[in-house]
Amino acid sequence: MSASQTPASQTPVSGTPVSGTPASGTSEVPTLLVKIFGRDRPGITAGLFDTLAAFLVDVVDIEQVVTRGRLVLCVLVTQPPAGLEGDLRATVHSWAESMKMQAEIISGHGDNRPRGLGRSLVTVLGHPLTAESTAAVAARIAKAGGNIDRIFRLAKYPVTAVEFAVSGVETEPLRTALASDAAALGVDIAVVSAGLHRRAQRLVVMDVDSTLIQDEVIELFAAHAGCEDQVAEVTAAAMRGELDFEQSLHARVALLKGLDASVVDKVREQVRLTPGARTLIRTLKRLGYQVGVVSGGFTQVTDDLQERLGLDFAQANTLEIVDGKLTGRVTGEIVDRAGKARLLRRFAAEAGVPLAQTVAIGDGANDLDMLNAAGLGVAFNAKPVVREAAHTAVNFPFLDTVLYLLGVTREEVEAADTHDEG
Repeated sequence: MSASQTPASQTPVSGTPVSGTPASGTSEVPTLLVKIFGRDRPGITAGLFDTLAAFLVDVVDIEQVVTRGRLVLCVLVTQPPAGLEGDLRATVHSWAESMKMQAEIISGHGDNRPRGLGRSLVTVLGHPLTAESTAAVAARIAKAGGNIDRIFRLAKYPVTAVEFAVSGVETEPLRTALASDAAALGVDIAVVSAGLHRRAQRLVVMDVDSTLIQDEVIELFAAHAGCEDQVAEVTAAAMRGELDFEQSLHARVALLKGLDASVVDKVREQVRLTPGARTLIRTLKRLGYQVGVVSGGFTQVTDDLQERLGLDFAQANTLEIVDGKLTGRVTGEIVDRAGKARLLRRFAAEAGVPLAQTVAIGDGANDLDMLNAAGLGVAFNAKPVVREAAHTAVNFPFLDTVLYLLGVTREEVEAADTHDEG
């Protein structure tokens, strides 16, 4: 049964009101757990409740699951009036047999036990998701003191994504416990606090180079200047955290001096969006989220991306152009590691979204301050130093897998797309 129900002490069994203080001993009210399982088809649920209705029982909890065409329906009801339980059992079994289903009825008292303090949602992504890795995740949750109350599949492709509802342990220690196992198990694991905030309006801010797009923009410019290898070497060192970003930026941009400004249009045409980028942004916007980008790259590209993708916010460095030529300098405020975190806070304030409700996505060392400042920091196909420091990591080449970390299912994404096409 699901543990997402009202705690036993508040469940309106046997006439107990939802509001106010329940009568003493409510948790000891006799109840019956009715389980039906077999081949799924229309009318099973209606038929069961029609059968139960004749015995004047109240419904306390319901859980229904269908897996590969097989139905498991669990209903917790109050005990029928005196003398009718035997008839109820016989009638339910007879009905189930007529439907070619199986039935099991278990006597007990009260509702499910209340969930423990600390509520978290653990999302596990695998390609494939093996029984071995699933066993290890479940064991680690138990070792941390958590109880798995429910498991739900979010997606079956391009990765398998499942969500565990966990109680009994606070989010941060559970996240720490699971983070160390993820890489060794070959899965990605995200742990977030459960609650209403997950459905609230949120802000998602992404890095651009090697996150929203597959390219490093400065390297695209460098290819036109004939200095691609030199720039790539400096870029890699900066992303690993071995060089100060601002110094490396000035050094790389200096190599572009003299390039004709017409190169900007050529670079824009060369930019390749990361697989799933459009789906991620389109779905987030449908959910009412605001979406922005911050980049150590250049406004000459991010402004174009903002217009094409309908982004709410965009900020990057600006290449200086004088007399139709790149000067080898940048102008305005430098967007570096600290600048990205500062912009995340600025965007959140402008969007009216608490910082705790923000999601940041990035791949490089210069994204770390932003990832740590956000309510959820996602390292996307990131360097080791970033994976180790972020709240969670996604190591699959599809940007829309981030949706699963937010509790969005693949079916919901596809249904929205179908609705738009119609």
